[in-house]
Amino acid sequence: MGDNVIEVRDVSTTLGGHAIHRKLNLSVARGEVIALIGGSGTGKSVLLREIIGLLRPQAGRIELFGQSVWDSTAQQMNVLRKRFGVLFQDGALFSSLSVEDNVAVPLFEHTRLPHATCRQMARLKLALAGLPPDTARKRPSELSGGMRKRVALARALALDPELLFLDEPTSGLDPISARAFDSLIRLLADSLGLTVFLVTHDLDTLFSIIDRVIVLADGRVLGSGSVAELKHIDDPWLRDYFAARASEERMAHGN
Repeated sequence: MGDNVIEVRDVSTTLGGHAIHRKLNLSVARGEVIALIGGSGTGKSVLLREIIGLLRPQAGRIELFGQSVWDSTAQQMNVLRKRFGVLFQDGALFSSLSVEDNVAVPLFEHTRLPHATCRQMARLKLALAGLPPDTARKRPSELSGGMRKRVALARALALDPELLFLDEPTSGLDPISARAFDSLIRLLADSLGLTVFLVTHDLDTLFSIIDRVIVLADGRVLGSGSVAELKHIDDPWLRDYFAARASEERMAHGN
């Protein structure tokens, strides 16, 4: 896979007096599509926010593209942020802006391009995310949940990032929309050469588009590997997690 684009070393996090991460270690190689899973309260979204520089851990080191996130100056972080895009769990779209301007916001903020050019580029990103041209002039409130996710994805792609972070990207979507979104992520990763780091609880996502799964438990990485490899780990939560998939498959086949 080449060099690592994410390095997390001995990261410890305490929130509200509760230890979330205990000397946690993980790495992600360039070009991988990685899923981070774990039970409720294991700190999946917290870790994502630490990696992108929104929440400082109590201890440890986090590097993106070989650069320390928490030892960087504000100017260095601004440069670094142009190299990754983020899709937050709720989409985090601006309700007062059109879809087109929502996608153009990173271009307005991080480039000196004329606003008309930024909007033109935003329309290209919307097309890349599989949205029809008439979406651009609408407000987020006029769109379905699946379409809003795609708008948020288009915005995450606005600056042509090398690395994409997705926090529960299929949460709240119906099964058909969720699988279509999964397929889009895999297509973009393969065609654009993206590294993708996504937090999820969606079993279908793991089985369909993921190269490697990282499991968090008790503040550390419990396991890392393919779904087949993780099934051999003797852990109560993982057993229940994969049992849910087996149960769904039995129901689907009428057994």
